[in-house]
Amino acid sequence: MSRIGNKPITVPAGVEVKLDGNHLTVKGPKGTLERDINKNISLEIDGNVINVKRVNDQAENRALHGLTRTLINNMLTGVVNEFTKDLEVNGVGYKVQKQGNNLNLSLGYSHPVVFTAPEGISFDVNQNVITVRGIDKELVGQTAAEIRTKRPPEPYGGKGIKYATETIRRKEGKTGK
Repeated sequence: MSRIGNKPITVPAGVEVKLDGNHLTVKGPKGTLERDINKNISLEIDGNVINVKRVNDQAENRALHGLTRTLINNMLTGVVNEFTKDLEVNGVGYKVQKQGNNLNLSLGYSHPVVFTAPEGISFDVNQNVITVRGIDKELVGQTAAEIRTKRPPEPYGGKGIKYATETIRRKEGKTGK
């Protein structure tokens, strides 16, 4: 029995949900999201409440039950409120500039790193903090992770790009005699 999967999902006001076979479309004030639902999962839409049901109790279907409910809930949340992820750029000479929809990152390499925003993602830059925003939670997280890979934080000097909520375990460097 899935505690998460059995919870009903309440559709917020101003959001339109349409189910066409196994294809779910959610349209809200911020945009439209679409997702294909697994054939072993069924959705029951009653007014402004969505219930997620599974066909049987096989292990794969039990795993998909809670996952599908969470993905649908994230879609409904995203079209009403945007998801955001904050990244901090730390290091001497490291800087970030926004150029149109792209980020121009100076990260200590011999060349600037240009990061192009995927469709549906926008960036806000405030000094050394990059805010990634969008209606698709999965895409926001993936984009933030890709930006972080351009220069991951290192434990000795603390330089690099890290999530705002991330803590870096610092290490002590070599000591001379």
